[in-house]
Amino acid sequence: MAQQSRREFMRHSLLGLAALPLGVGILSQRAFAQELEPLDPENPQAKALNYVKKAEEASDHPAYEEGELCSNCMFFQEANNGCQLFPQNSVEPNGWCQSWTKQA
Repeated sequence: MAQQSRREFMRHSLLGLAALPLGVGILSQRAFAQELEPLDPENPQAKALNYVKKAEEASDHPAYEEGELCSNCMFFQEANNGCQLFPQNSVEPNGWCQSWTKQA
């Protein structure tokens, strides 16, 4: 019976260790969300990609189509309003830039 309990202990320990990176990832993502500064539209990279805080402001841009928002772009990270194109900053969910790509 002692062996069976050791086996169970080892199995649970290994399962716990395997799940640890997932838990750390979730916690660090939440902590990271608090550290992201909002993207300034005057930032050189933001200007290069024609980023605007409100998608409607891009209505005269040739690449813009109604309904395109940061929040439905494949680069948007909902957990922290982050964007893979601007990894140091958060973006407005209702914003837009010319790199908008439909979510898969």
